[in-house]
Formats: sequence, C-alpha cells, structure tokens
Amino acid sequence: MRWFNCLVLWVVLVQAPLFAQVSSYPNKPIKFIVAFPAGSATDQVARLVANQMTKLNGQPVVVDNRGGANGFIACELVAKAPADGYTVLLTTGTTQSANPSLFKTLPYDPVNDFAPVTSLHFNVFIFVTAPSFPANSVQEFVKMAKANPDKFTFASANAPSRIGGEMFQMMSGTKLVHIPYKGAPQALTDIMGGQVSVGWSDLSTAVPLVKADKLKALAVTGQDRLAILPGLPTMKEQGFPDYQLSNWVGAYLPAKTPPEIVNKLNALMHAAVNADRGAQEASGGQVMLLSPEEFAKLQASDAAMWSRVTKAAGMEME
Repeated sequence: MRWFNCLVLWVVLVQAPLFAQVSSYPNKPIKFIVAFPAGSATDQVARLVANQMTKLNGQPVVVDNRGGANGFIACELVAKAPADGYTVLLTTGTTQSANPSLFKTLPYDPVNDFAPVTSLHFNVFIFVTAPSFPANSVQEFVKMAKANPDKFTFASANAPSRIGGEMFQMMSGTKLVHIPYKGAPQALTDIMGGQVSVGWSDLSTAVPLVKADKLKALAVTGQDRLAILPGLPTMKEQGFPDYQLSNWVGAYLPAKTPPEIVNKLNALMHAAVNADRGAQEASGGQVMLLSPEEFAKLQASDAAMWSRVTKAAGMEME
C-alpha cells in the first residue's frame, strides 16, 4: 500500500494546483497580442472577439497590437510568455504557415513554440488600385504592365499580399516592382495616393474604402463573387482560373499550456464569435471555428501550400 499512498500524495502535492488553475480559468484579465497593426483585419477580429469574451466571461480581455517585423515581435513575445492561458497570440497564416517559406531564419518556431487554440475567421482578398488609375479591369492592367516592365509597383503588408503580387506576375507574364509595408493601412494609404500602383488587400480593410470610392477594386481572389460587392468580378472571370488567394485569423497559446486550458479557451472564443457572427461576417469574410487539432492540421497544410507557391514563383528567402 505504500506505493498507493505515495501516488495519492503526488496527486495532492503536484496535480492539485494544476486542477485549481484549470477549474478557475480564467480568473484574471486575458491579453490578446495581435501580430499586426491597429486597423488590420486581424486587429478587427481580435477586438470583436475580445469584446464578446469580456461580456460573456466577466474578465477583461485587453488587445495589445505588436505589429511590424513580419509578425516576429508578437510571436516571439507569446512564445516566451507564461503558459497559463492569459497571453494569447492573435495572428494569421502569415506568421504560422508562410513565414517559414519566406525567411531563412525565424526568432520563433511556428509549430513547437505554440499550442493552436482555434481559427476564427477566413477571408479572400481583393485586387485594388487608386480610383484615378487608368486600368478598370485586370486585363487592362496586364496590357499596361506588359508594355511597361518595371514601371508599375505593388504593395505588400503581409505574406498573402506579397504572394498575391508574385503569383500575378508569374501567371500574367508581367514584371512589377515590390514595395513592402509594415501594415495594410499604410499600404492602402499609399495606393490611394498613387505612390504605389496596385495591391492585394483583405476584405475588412479594403471594402469600406472601395465603397467610399477611395479605392478601385479590379477583382476578388476567391472562386465566387462577394455578396457585399456583387459587381466585382473574380480573377477567374478575367482570365486567371487558377489564381486564388486567401488567409485566416486564429489564436495560439504558448506551447506548454495545459490542454485543459487550451480547450477552455477554445470554447470561450467559439462562444464569443457565435454571440455576434453578423459582425464577424459584415466585411465579407467567413466565420471559421475549428478544434485545436483541426486548426493544427490547417496550419500544416497551409505551410505546405506556401512552400510550393514560393518555390514555383522563384522567390528567394530573405
């Protein structure tokens, strides 16, 4: 019986604090570390979820934007945070799936440094330019770009918008000059001002500007037209049937967070999204709620896709 008594003592001394931690979670404010600037699509999703979680759970959820450096700052911060469920990374496939194919070294490990919690939002992109830009369709822009190699520029604020430009050049036979930005708001500001020719932007950031006639949309990068912009044709309709560009927003915790806390946060975030699905989908994106295991598989499949695309485009790792 001595072994049994030792086992009971071990449970009391070692496991009891963990049980208490899990059962009372969350009992203090949670911080969302957002990998992109205020005003970005990720930031908008984070603030909607934080607001609903605060209402549902009674504990404040604080949004802390740590944009820039390709998401490195936010990812490294959360990777090194206490694994107690109170520091959450809100990010996209850019940092978790694309960056390994874009950079030779990363200050974080997208797989081993994090515990996937859930995806939250899925959206496609729109191909945009300034209202004064001469081209009014993709084919018109292709004709202009082919006649003037290296004259026109494209902005990128994240991996999908960068890949959007690289895929476009590869499929259209054009040659554009890449102009990188730290965030979508500044990239779109320069497109509107004519400092940059074109760009690929997430819906939540660009659609209000398109509706206000501050941006001109040339195409949507999904297979179907958007209900919020029904007159905007797809890339497929304009001669590019294989052109698709999309991204997701999701949540992660530090790698050693107890699975019980990961699952509790998953349930809390799902409840928060379902409490106001209309707000999440108002910009044209789609709610996408997955289990931690399903989310990990999505991250892995996207990482394989980004690897194929970057190699096909002949992109050199930075």
